[in-house]
Amino acid sequence: MATDGVLARGTLGWTSGGNFTSLCPNGTKWVWDGLGECAQDGRDMASVYLGLLSIVCFMVSSLPQYWNSWKKGNMDSALSVWFLLLWLAGDSCNLVGSFLADQLPLQTYTAVYYVLADLLMLTMYTYYKLRNRRAAGRTALNAVGVSCILGLSASLTRLPGLSPQPEMSPSGFRSRSLLSTADAGAIAAFTTKEIVGFSIGSLSSVLYLCSRLPQMYTNFRRKSTEGVSYFLFALVILGNATYGLSVLLKNPDQSQGERSYLVHHLPWLIGSLGTLSLDLIISIQFLIYRNPPDQNPSLHQEESAPLIG
Repeated sequence: MATDGVLARGTLGWTSGGNFTSLCPNGTKWVWDGLGECAQDGRDMASVYLGLLSIVCFMVSSLPQYWNSWKKGNMDSALSVWFLLLWLAGDSCNLVGSFLADQLPLQTYTAVYYVLADLLMLTMYTYYKLRNRRAAGRTALNAVGVSCILGLSASLTRLPGLSPQPEMSPSGFRSRSLLSTADAGAIAAFTTKEIVGFSIGSLSSVLYLCSRLPQMYTNFRRKSTEGVSYFLFALVILGNATYGLSVLLKNPDQSQGERSYLVHHLPWLIGSLGTLSLDLIISIQFLIYRNPPDQNPSLHQEESAPLIG
């Protein structure tokens, strides 16, 4: 899910037949071959390692929630279905954008993994919802919502031109919560396909931000975070933080100034910081609601009442 991924940076660029010696004379070979990135000094390598850590955080962020849901069996009441649906929609846009922007195979495969993880989470939610159903009308409404989002995700992946191109445009990592298109000097230099990918990537950031609001409301309404794994949000917080640091540490291309580099990545940095801020608010909810309210106060009064009046 998480992701708010793969990260977003561009360097000297990478093509299927790129000459490492001429384009990245002082770089690290395994970074060039595996990630399509030119890392020429310690700052660049720190950026690469932080980026890889960001990917790992996003990839494993769902695992604690799987375990917590299986152990407690109340996933349907603990998580907001709209939180899951908006997260799936964001990851679906991330996947489509990775094709449109001709990302490296690592970015594409990771984006596919996120969508599959989201689908598994929704499958578990639906299972526990049906098993613990209390109101048939509400269950039907949620099922309609799930069907709509799944249908939208499926239709997006069938858009024309979504096949990877043999030649890869400049790219680096991509964050789960943020998707960037190929690095270019200006939007005017983008092709129509890249502009569409840029727009879909920006939409994914908005969806990731919006996904937190239903979960915050669900926690507030229940006055409890029971059934929600805090490690889900903690790992996403760590993923977004390491993503932001990886972007800021990266040395910009020689043909691209520091200011131009930051402006190019500004939308995703804002989205990453915004998602991180909302996840911190959810963390505060975990602290506030760490002691769930008494579910049966009358029974508590009955037990504490004296036997002889």
